[in-house]
Amino acid sequence: MSVNKAILVGRLGRDPETRYTSGGQAVANFTLATDETFKDRSGERQKRTEWHRIVLWGKLAEITQQYLRKGMLVYIEGRIQTRQWEDKRDGQKRQTTEIVANTMRMLTSRAEGAAAGAGGGQSQARSADADFDSAVPDDSSLPAPEIADEDIPF
Repeated sequence: MSVNKAILVGRLGRDPETRYTSGGQAVANFTLATDETFKDRSGERQKRTEWHRIVLWGKLAEITQQYLRKGMLVYIEGRIQTRQWEDKRDGQKRQTTEIVANTMRMLTSRAEGAAAGAGGGQSQARSADADFDSAVPDDSSLPAPEIADEDIPF
């Protein structure tokens, strides 16, 4: 028996980007930042941010595109997937590790989501599980890695 499950709670590093396959299925991508606070050897508090690439498919991708914005706090559950491809520009082999989400819960309220999205409008909707909590957003100051067209598996 084996298990491949990832559970993350973090903030969006950028607005979701949605594309559609030739078959019409939506696929959304965004980066998610998770923070860890620890004390180093000298007793100083340190903060480390880990960036995760998130991929959502189908109806969940459409919901994500419509309601999530940079800085919003979300719960993501899914599986870890590593993909390899050959870069069309330089012929080099590339690899990426991402979380293919099957559950997304918005943890930012409507008012807080509008602030996180810089007034991006309504920010709360039904998630796949229709379960919401509240948290105070803070905008991430770290740059998010960009996902190129070659990162999409179609």
